[in-house]
Amino acid sequence: MTSCNRIVVKAGTTLLIHGTDQLNLQVMSTMVEQIVRLHRQGIEIILVSSGAVAAGRHVLGVSKEEKTVPFRQVLAAAGQGRLMHVYEQLFDWHQVPVGQALLTRNDLSDRLGYLNVRNTLLSLLELRVIPIANENDVVAVDELAGEIFGDNDNLSAMIANLVDADLLVMLG
Repeated sequence: MTSCNRIVVKAGTTLLIHGTDQLNLQVMSTMVEQIVRLHRQGIEIILVSSGAVAAGRHVLGVSKEEKTVPFRQVLAAAGQGRLMHVYEQLFDWHQVPVGQALLTRNDLSDRLGYLNVRNTLLSLLELRVIPIANENDVVAVDELAGEIFGDNDNLSAMIANLVDADLLVMLG
């Protein structure tokens, strides 16, 4: 069996809310525990996480009916901090530091941006910090517009390539 030294894990909104209309802390806690277990075995993990819009809906107390892109951008802006706060608390419980990387496809399309993102992610991994990346939904709108194969799906594949990951795992 081939071993994996570096894994990119993409966690989709469907997984993170798990049948509710807000972040499901039990599901997220279980996922974090599994990531921490791998981390403690020396495996480098980069988490690409959706969920900012869902977190924003909860923070602002709005219904799911509003689907315009500008409003979903507002929800992402309001929810991104909540999403990272939850992750920080869950990983902190295990004494594992995390770092946030809000990215767009454009950040990786030019050579300088590509190298800057790569250097940052690899440096975080070297310091045993788990990077948590998310598509910056305030400026990148493909996923918000309802594309079936969303930006975090594409972003996770791009990041896996960027950091020479051995495995990309797509959850939810």
